[in-house]
Amino acid sequence: MPITGTDHIVIAVRDIEDGIRNWQDRLGLTLSHAVDLDDVGIRQAFFALQDGTFIELIAPAREGSPLEAVLDARGEGFHVLALRVDNLEDTIAELEAKDVRLTGVGTPQVFIHPKSANGVMIQLWPKSRPHRWREKTGSTQ
Repeated sequence: MPITGTDHIVIAVRDIEDGIRNWQDRLGLTLSHAVDLDDVGIRQAFFALQDGTFIELIAPAREGSPLEAVLDARGEGFHVLALRVDNLEDTIAELEAKDVRLTGVGTPQVFIHPKSANGVMIQLWPKSRPHRWREKTGSTQ
């Protein structure tokens, strides 16, 4: 299987500042970077881990954000598991051959649908794809 490891974990929170305080002050992680993506209506906060993975918090940036509906339906918590793959196209072909339900095929954002992964939304992240927030902060983790 071309899945080689975990890239990052995404956790949905209602309030980004409360989420940052919890993960930073109570859980002891160091905030690496935070950004607002007004075009998609979310706020993000990143906590780099020593093994090269990271935890990403996402919260609605404004009323009417699509993330609000997710939070209303499921509440705060685990949102997406991003798994590192050697080659996105090869992974897609292999999974499709096994009748794994995928979304986003043909775009950079490809996911294994929760119905094919015991209720977990899994993003396929090519190991060669950089993370924009790391480029902006100079972080190599």
